[in-house]
Amino acid sequence: MLRLNLSTEARWLNLGHGVRLLVEPLTTAIMLAARSDPAIVVAASEAESNADHSNEDLARVVAKAVARIVVKDWEGVGDEDGKPLPLSPEGIDALLELWPIFEAFQTKYIAGALILDAEKNAQPLSPIGNLAGAASIARNADLFARNARASFTSR
Repeated sequence: MLRLNLSTEARWLNLGHGVRLLVEPLTTAIMLAARSDPAIVVAASEAESNADHSNEDLARVVAKAVARIVVKDWEGVGDEDGKPLPLSPEGIDALLELWPIFEAFQTKYIAGALILDAEKNAQPLSPIGNLAGAASIARNADLFARNARASFTSR
């Protein structure tokens, strides 16, 4: 069952290391706005034309574009002297360059939407249908199987 959260209220997202972001709910409108971000357009075209650009590079660019749209406030982010920094697009980009913060943002915020998107056409594994997830019960079948004789096969 798909459970809808119809709240449009921003919520605090704990990313660890004392960092919290006040984020809006991730909606289709936000994902579409992020996809039209010039940085994503450039990264996507580079990924298509250059094998050196990976999906990880594109994921980083997408996360930054989404974060610049949805983050409304933050706590636990400061400069080298520990003085709290005001929220800015440049600060969001710099924050997401830190691996543990990026990974937490991806996992706790973006992944939920992507997992739902990936599952929309999925069906659970069935012992009658797709056996990709079933355990093998014929471990040594290849030891006992014999090849068909050439005279019994037709092509």
